[in-house]
Amino acid sequence: MVSLDMRAMLRLNVDMKSSATLSIGELAGHFGLATHVLRHWETMGLLSPARAAGGRRRYGRSDLYRVASILLAKEAGLALADIRDMLATTDIGRRREIQRRHRDALVRKIAEMRAAVEFLEGGLACDYEDITECPNYRSLVAGRIGGNVPGLNGSPG
Repeated sequence: MVSLDMRAMLRLNVDMKSSATLSIGELAGHFGLATHVLRHWETMGLLSPARAAGGRRRYGRSDLYRVASILLAKEAGLALADIRDMLATTDIGRRREIQRRHRDALVRKIAEMRAAVEFLEGGLACDYEDITECPNYRSLVAGRIGGNVPGLNGSPG
């Protein structure tokens, strides 16, 4: 996962004159990406660099923000197609629907991860040789078993 160095990005933005452009190698290098990643994003409709003589790609200030936005969205777990749709739409409702869907998925995943940490901490707090006999561990596992199980605890089987 690429992490954005905002200080370096701000420094580049300040140093970059309004008419200055970057080559694909310079832009990719700034973010620690391979150039083929930027080419792929272009084929996906995420980037639209200007073209210089000979068809060479030239990236401006807005492309810096676009690449940073793509990276942040990828770090948030969005797929490239969703990132493209989110950045391209002028429909606020559509953009919010994409973001809401991903937020809800992240909230579910965070809850699952918290439950996993609680489960592991319960096991770590257990001094029993057989972890399945530990009261703390058993209470955590009991929640997974749920209520009455047919054939057990006197319920009809």
